[in-house]
Amino acid sequence: MHKRQIVLDTETTGIDPKEGHRIIEIGCVELVNRRLTGNNFHVYINPQRSIEEEAIDVHGITNEFLRDKPFFHHVAQEFYDYIQGAELVIHNAPFDVGFMDHEFAMLNQGFAKTHEVCEVLDTLVMARDLHPGQKNSLDALCRRYDIDNSKRTLHGALLDSEILSDVYLAMTGGQKKLNLAQYNEQAQQGSGGGIRRLSAERAPLNVVLATAEELDAHEARMELVNKACGQSLWQQ
Repeated sequence: MHKRQIVLDTETTGIDPKEGHRIIEIGCVELVNRRLTGNNFHVYINPQRSIEEEAIDVHGITNEFLRDKPFFHHVAQEFYDYIQGAELVIHNAPFDVGFMDHEFAMLNQGFAKTHEVCEVLDTLVMARDLHPGQKNSLDALCRRYDIDNSKRTLHGALLDSEILSDVYLAMTGGQKKLNLAQYNEQAQQGSGGGIRRLSAERAPLNVVLATAEELDAHEARMELVNKACGQSLWQQ
């Protein structure tokens, strides 16, 4: 069964949707069986209100830039269809999901709440479980897992989703018994001890299969073993 995950991030006009703040950017990258597919979703949205200066300082998106962008109701159905049935991977999920649910509810068109149509995995909760007592911001996780975030001079929904996908894959790479204390010491000393993912573009491993003659010789040898010792362990 193919597992579909959407790594998602949003940028907003402010902190709290209950105070009338809105989504201004949505960025998503798709993973299927832990591989990036390129089927991404990215849109800027005119929030029909002004952006707080503190928010502009974070993401750099201005009111002027959004003036000719679509309203949320123009993209709502496409976005809903895109995420429906997937597992959403979000850093600090309550923030983004809260804004998403608020936007869909304001349309009054019968859209279900996010958790009713998607599973939600919060990588901030995951990181706090893996690294208790440490900084677990996206930037901190990039440093910890040796992931390049040099282009992240400002927050941006699509770029942050792309970075988070690397962080998530590194955090769930199967090294269950990683000595975190030793790793952190190595990372601080710049020893290159970070987890590195192999590139998806790497050449495939060369698999050498036995020839028909080799298989016949193997079967003949097994028959001799069986005659001498009874049924072999390999055939039990």
